[in-house]
Amino acid sequence: MLQGIEFTHTELLWLLLLLPPLLLWYVVKHKKQTAVLEISNSSALAKGSLFWTVLKHCLFGFRTLALILIIVAMARPQSVDVSTKTKKTRGIDIVMAIDVSASMLAKDLKPNRLEALKDVAGKFIARRPNDRIGLVEYAGESYTRTPVTSDKNIIFNSLKDIKYNTIITGGTAIGMGLATAVNRIKDSNAKSKIIILLTDGVNNSGFIDPLTASELASDYGVKTYTIGLGSNGMALSPVAIRNGKIQYSRIQVEIDEKLLKEIAEGTGGKYFRATNNKKLEEIYAEINQLEKTEIEEFKYYNYEERFRPLVLWALALLVFEFLLRHTLLKSFI
Repeated sequence: MLQGIEFTHTELLWLLLLLPPLLLWYVVKHKKQTAVLEISNSSALAKGSLFWTVLKHCLFGFRTLALILIIVAMARPQSVDVSTKTKKTRGIDIVMAIDVSASMLAKDLKPNRLEALKDVAGKFIARRPNDRIGLVEYAGESYTRTPVTSDKNIIFNSLKDIKYNTIITGGTAIGMGLATAVNRIKDSNAKSKIIILLTDGVNNSGFIDPLTASELASDYGVKTYTIGLGSNGMALSPVAIRNGKIQYSRIQVEIDEKLLKEIAEGTGGKYFRATNNKKLEEIYAEINQLEKTEIEEFKYYNYEERFRPLVLWALALLVFEFLLRHTLLKSFI
């Protein structure tokens, strides 16, 4: 009943605490004013007097109810209708450059590095409803999987379809992956342009030097976060394909952390190392916190006064009580 109702002067509602003492005073006063008549049989009188006695008590009830309505009206109840309008004031464009080389099938993350990344990256994208996102794949060469777009369904479907294949030249061309990502985002009008570059190896392919690509990103104001993916030490990694099946063996994990740190620092970003699934999730959660999209929210309040009906009802009760007191009950009071 009171949902959506606010009181402007809530302190006046404390006056309602006067009602119990008032009721007690009325009961005590009534007992003192009531004369006791002892007769052998009062049944003949009881039926006729009961109605008028109850009606007499109703006068006090009407006055009390009117007082309650007046106190509540004095507190100025208002119905509040709140409408909200949001305005995006600072957009962010993000390109995720993902290493899809064979080593991304290593099983030091569960079920493997690539699937672990896809799961965490999907959650990251879901937390960025107001940003545009694009995907770049790279191994020995690179290409754009999805241009920068605000259509999250396209991004999710593209991310889901990313997998290791033999169509892309083998190797890890970090420079080409970064350069392709820069090319996709450099002409963006967004206030902030971000690249998240992930790799699990060292630059050993491509014709673009990673530091040259990093300078290109810096020139266009593109901040780059780099992530080295893989456990410390040995990892169960693919080494060959025999009879159509991938063969695994434990080999040393090699990540060019020095290069990834230089790329990040040169563009104003940050380098992270993900050695397991939990750490990878924490890294993307931290990037999500570092790169906030500023949202300006406007709230519109529409107040409608609700005290007038209460005052009218209180007035009606007082008038009704006055008429009863000076007409039907005039001879009983």
